Amino acid sequence: MAAPRPVRHADNTFVIAPHVPRTLLSPPGGHHDLDSILAHFDGYGCGRTGAGSVHPLYAQKYVKGERPQQRGYSLAVITEGGKTVWLGGQVAVADEAGKSLAGNFEGQAREVFRLLNATLEKAGGKLKDMVQMTVFITDVRNGDRLTEIRREIFGDNFPGSALITITALANPDAKIEIQGYAVIGSK
Repeated sequence: MAAPRPVRHADNTFVIAPHVPRTLLSPPGGHHDLDSILAHFDGYGCGRTGAGSVHPLYAQKYVKGERPQQRGYSLAVITEGGKTVWLGGQVAVADEAGKSLAGNFEGQAREVFRLLNATLEKAGGKLKDMVQMTVFITDVRNGDRLTEIRREIFGDNFPGSALITITALANPDAKIEIQGYAVIGSK
């Protein structure tokens, strides 16, 4: 599969890859060459493999810290090549068999991770490909249990994460929602 090539639009913006924002690159009355455009995008999740080609990024180098490791997340996940998958928020108020999980934080959390994994499998990946997640919980007291569950699922290599306590989710029975993104593929 050929690497994506930058596309110049009529308004002098370029698209390097689908996940890179359209950014104005040309100064008034001037134009940048391809190398300066690619250099600009090196920080946006694209890299050069030579001769102006661009490759997407792969995950799996973790920047760790003592407190983040205790709380079950990484300070950063470094990526090199691969396919980025953006995951919409998932909630689970019933398990796979249809049994209600209302009021069961642990059951909902495990089911949400199962659903995220199933979505990633459809995209050719797995849960351990997640590099970032945003977790919304309705009771701050469930934070420690979430950390334990993530440690079981991810081992010692956690995605970057934000944990946000809110008063409620769209479904009143939901206790947790997780969204995030993954980078599938490795060298």
